[in-house]
Amino acid sequence: MATFISVQSKKTSEVDLAKPLCKFIQQTYPAGEAQNDHCRAAEELNKLRKSAVGRPLDKHESSLETLMRYYDQLCSIEPKFPFSENQICVTFTWKDAFDKGSLFGGSVKLALASLGYEKTCVLFNCGALASQIASEQNLDNDEGLKTAAKHYQFASGAFQHIKETVLSALNREPTVDISPDTVGTLSLIMLAQAQEVFFLKATRDKMKDAIIAKLANQAADYYGDAFKQCQYKDTLPKEVFPVLAAKHCIMQANAEYHQSILAKQQKKFGEEIGRLQHASDLIKTVASRYDEYVNVKDLSDKINRALTAAKKDNDFIYHDRVPDLKDLDPIGKASLVKSTSVVVPISQKFTDLFEKMVPLAVQQSLSLYNQRKADLVNRSIAQMREATNLANGVLASLNLPAAIEDVSGDSVPQSILQKSKSVIEQGGIQTIDQLIKDLPELLQRNREILDESLRLLSEEEATDNDLRAKFKERWQRTPSSELYKPLRAEGANVSNILDKAIQADGHVKERYQTHRDTISLLCKPEPELNAAIPSANPAKTLQGSEVVSVLRSLLASLDEVKKEREQLENDLKSVNFDMTSKFLTALAQDGAINEEAISVTELDRIYGSLTHKVQETLKKQDELLKNIQNAHQEFSKMKQSNNESNLREEVLKNLAVANDNFVELVANLKEGTKFYNELTEILLKFQNKCSDIVFARKTERDELLKDLQQSIAREPSAPSIPSQPAYQTAAAGGSKPAASTTPTPAPRTMVSSKPQPPARPPPPVISTASAPVSTATGATASPAPLPGSSAASTAPSQAQGPPYPTYPGYPG
Repeated sequence: MATFISVQSKKTSEVDLAKPLCKFIQQTYPAGEAQNDHCRAAEELNKLRKSAVGRPLDKHESSLETLMRYYDQLCSIEPKFPFSENQICVTFTWKDAFDKGSLFGGSVKLALASLGYEKTCVLFNCGALASQIASEQNLDNDEGLKTAAKHYQFASGAFQHIKETVLSALNREPTVDISPDTVGTLSLIMLAQAQEVFFLKATRDKMKDAIIAKLANQAADYYGDAFKQCQYKDTLPKEVFPVLAAKHCIMQANAEYHQSILAKQQKKFGEEIGRLQHASDLIKTVASRYDEYVNVKDLSDKINRALTAAKKDNDFIYHDRVPDLKDLDPIGKASLVKSTSVVVPISQKFTDLFEKMVPLAVQQSLSLYNQRKADLVNRSIAQMREATNLANGVLASLNLPAAIEDVSGDSVPQSILQKSKSVIEQGGIQTIDQLIKDLPELLQRNREILDESLRLLSEEEATDNDLRAKFKERWQRTPSSELYKPLRAEGANVSNILDKAIQADGHVKERYQTHRDTISLLCKPEPELNAAIPSANPAKTLQGSEVVSVLRSLLASLDEVKKEREQLENDLKSVNFDMTSKFLTALAQDGAINEEAISVTELDRIYGSLTHKVQETLKKQDELLKNIQNAHQEFSKMKQSNNESNLREEVLKNLAVANDNFVELVANLKEGTKFYNELTEILLKFQNKCSDIVFARKTERDELLKDLQQSIAREPSAPSIPSQPAYQTAAAGGSKPAASTTPTPAPRTMVSSKPQPPARPPPPVISTASAPVSTATGATASPAPLPGSSAASTAPSQAQGPPYPTYPGYPG
């Protein structure tokens, strides 16, 4: 009797998870031990998938454990890797578990670049394998009964979880096997079978008949609800429906049998006979309709023996009236089963392969924090550099410190000699020429990478548009034009950055041409430099004047401010604080991360003192420059002025300005070279991202084209057969055959004089006349039909298989 339904597992195509995950890890995490660990974890995940879904699994606990570990791992990596069509694009292909396919078309399958789809299908297989393991258990011992009940309840919970999450996980119509209707029915079937296992346990333990009757009646109710859900839907295998109908009758018969024992104990002999009669009718229905699916001989014999004995005792001794079935009190129900909720981890042996990897929300918050940090540091450094350039410009316009050093009027001032030496040590004019020469090559390289990346997107998008125009609504996938919007926006942003970089390069070149001659003069040896500077004889010596001492003191203070800024710049760049723990704590406590509030608070705590010192140096410089300008005015009044001295002072000013421009030009050009090299790395990642998504889209396109070809092959090519003319349906004598939905072709004219055989008789009409007749007491022998079902059944619409019942014996 114990026939249990198990669910067929879904089959999938092989997928390489290691390659795209490793590529993402290498692009996201810096090279080092952590990156290597993450890549090894990706390799282990790929092996785990092959073990879990890449091969047929034994109906054993260890196989289910492997499958559940893979499901847990998928749940673990979901918040850590951005699986989507335009980021980590991995296409998962799964076949419909219940579709047998056709000779030419193959089985139905669905391919999606969605981790939620993979999770759903893996959880379906967890439920399916659990049902298979449960159906293999030996129900003659307590251990087997316990294991079967546990796995049926787990399978019910797995299918129920899919019903609640599949539509949001896929964002499109799923295959029939994982549709909400189908998995909802499977969940109820598993629950019914778990309840039946508890009924068998109670029977084996010889519990009270009242309890056993309630357990059996609840199981019958579950089976009836499951049959009702799938009665008019062609989603499950056809052999499921008769088994559900048979189980509904069998469990109801068991409930009536045990309730009859309770009636006998209560001296209600008429009720005992009525319930046994009903149980006997139910078993006769099962034996006549579903004998190829279930065996009820033992149960039938037991009920018939009890019925014969009860009738004999009542006829000779008690003479109790047998009530009608509708007058019997309904049997109570007792449910001992519940769908096991899916709470990750579902495996007891799960260990996260990516335990050290932070979730994607934390990664994004870290990225935003680093951007805020870089903005703050760059803004502070830019303020200090701008202030230093301003100070150098003011000193150059005042010819300081050369003016107070050049008291002799016929030698090169010491400050100018130091500047000349510094320029020569840095390579002089040749350094700038080489840096300017390299810029166009770097720019061209970046432009070519960007153009090639956008070309890949455009070509694939054009192909997608052509196929969409050809297949129209059959071409069911995200349009490339929508999918590539983020990538095209990123490409446009890089293109704008390159345009601005070209403009900046042009300004640097113009500035260089303006000061090239003076910088070239600084690169000459001291004798040539001295000869190029006009000489002038001062009218008086200013060596010991108070103004010169004040200027020297002020210039020394300004140099100290500049040195302090250099140290502050180094301190700002060297500060490093890992915010991972802060963001992880916030995510664990609140379930979300308020990145802006956390970042602003921490940046103020870490950099507050340094930024305060930066502002102090700016204020101090303003006071020093004001005092230097006032002292220089007094110095100019004391100094004798003539044409020669004015000309000499102008040349010295130009040399000081040339030094400042050389330092700034070299810094700008080196920053430009660094910028182009860093942009090359970014563009190479962008190109890889474009090539990966284009490759994934091509793979998806090929799969979709193959599926379309198979679906077209499955479509009937011949037109439907026309309805039969009236004159051909008029039979000469005999009864009219039962109506059939299958049209009968017109007879062909035979070119022969042989006598034709008589017409084939119509198929027999199946009616309820063959059902058992009512008993002498008026109890209904045949099961009550469901509301809406006809009293007399018509001919079956299919030639093979038993007719599907409408709840025999289900109380109205």
